[in-house]
Amino acid sequence: MPVSFPGLDFGTTNSTLSLCSPGQKPRLLPVEGEHLTIPSALFFSLEDGNTYFGRRAVFEYVDGAEGRFMRALKSILGSSLMRETTQVGRERMSFEALIGRFLRNMRETLERETGEAVDRIVLGRPVRFVDESDEADREAENQLASAARAQGFAHVEFQYEPVAAALYFESEMNSEQLALVVDIGGGTSDFSILRLSPERAEAPDRSGDILGTAGVHVGGTDFDRLLNIASMQPLLGLGSTTGDGKRRLPVWYFNDMATWHRINTLYTPKVLADIRALRKEAAEPEKLDRMEHMLRHRSGHRLAGAVERGKIALTASDDTTIMLEEPGLSLAAPVTRAEFETATAELVSRIEGAIDSALQLAGIGADAVETVILTGGGAQVPAVSRAATRRFPGARVALSDAFGSVGLGLGLDAARRFA
Repeated sequence: MPVSFPGLDFGTTNSTLSLCSPGQKPRLLPVEGEHLTIPSALFFSLEDGNTYFGRRAVFEYVDGAEGRFMRALKSILGSSLMRETTQVGRERMSFEALIGRFLRNMRETLERETGEAVDRIVLGRPVRFVDESDEADREAENQLASAARAQGFAHVEFQYEPVAAALYFESEMNSEQLALVVDIGGGTSDFSILRLSPERAEAPDRSGDILGTAGVHVGGTDFDRLLNIASMQPLLGLGSTTGDGKRRLPVWYFNDMATWHRINTLYTPKVLADIRALRKEAAEPEKLDRMEHMLRHRSGHRLAGAVERGKIALTASDDTTIMLEEPGLSLAAPVTRAEFETATAELVSRIEGAIDSALQLAGIGADAVETVILTGGGAQVPAVSRAATRRFPGARVALSDAFGSVGLGLGLDAARRFA
C-alpha cells in the first residue's frame, strides 16, 4: 500500500477528512460512524464527564443533557474572543483549546484509519478569516495552526479552500480552462480565478495559476442568522416597545440569540434577570415570557436548528413554516422564499461584490470565465447560485460535491506536498 497523506477541511458548520496517495485519487474518510462529514460541534457533558463530537454532540444537547454545547468555533478565529476563556464544566478553557479538542478527535480518526501516528496535515483556510484586518487574518491562521500543533500535528500546511475545490475538479479535466471557484461555506465565502488544466495538475507550486482571489466573511450561518432575526426573534420580543411606547427594547439579546457562537453567552443569571425586568415594562410581556423560556431551558441552538432546516426547505420550496415545539413553548412563523431573499439581500450583495473584486484582481472580464465551480452548502441557496452565475451566461456551471470537494482537494494537495 502506498503511503497516504491527509487533508482536513475544518469548516464552520461541517468538517471532512481525506487521504490521498501520490498518483492516486483522494478519498473521504468516515468521520462519524459511516458519515463522511461531521458537524463541527462539541458537547461537554456535566452528567458523565465525557466530550462528544459531531452529531452525537448535537443529540446530547437537544436531548436536554446537562452540559456545554459549542459550535461554529471557526468563526471565532481572529476575533477578540480568541483572547478570552469560557467556562466548561469546572474549568475555564481558551477557545484555541476548544478548537484543539475537535482537531484532536479528527487526528484520532486519522490514526485509527492509517494505523500509525499522523504528524502532518494540510488544513483548508478561507481566503479571508477576517475581512477588515490583514493582521487579524494572519492571526487567525496562526491560531488555527497553533491549535493543530498542540494536538500533535507537528507539520501544518495551509491551502485556500477554493483552490482545494479546484484541485479536485481539475483532476477530472481534459483541457485547460479559466475557472471561477465559488465556495460558500458555513461562515465564509471565497472566490478564486484559476487557470486549470490536466498538465498543470501535477505541478507542486500552483501560485502562478491563481490569477485573483477574494473573500468575504459571509456564509451559511449568516443566512441562518438573518432569517432567524426576521422570522423568529420578533416572537421573542425583538422590535417590541415599552408599555408607554416611548422606546424599543434592547436588540442585542435577540441578535445574540440568533448567532450560533453567541447563544451560549446569554445563559447567565444576569441576562435572565434583565429579561425579567424588561418584561415588567414591555408592551407585549408574553413575548418576553418566551424569551425567558429560551434562556431557562437553553433552547437557543434548538431554535437555530429549526431555522437552518427552514432555510434548506426554501431551497426547493417557495414557502415553509419554521417551528419550535417543546414543553412550555410553541413557536411557528410562516416564511416565503421572497421574504428570505429580502432579509438576506445585503449578504448576496456582498457576495456579488467579492466576485467583482476577484475578476478585477485577475484583470479579466466576466466573458473570459469558461467554468464556474460551485461548492459549499451555501451555494445551494437559490439567490446565491443566481448571484454567482448570472454574469457568466456563456460559462459551464459545475456543481461539485457540496460538502466534500474541499476536503478531497486538500488530500490531493497533501500528497503533492508531503510525498
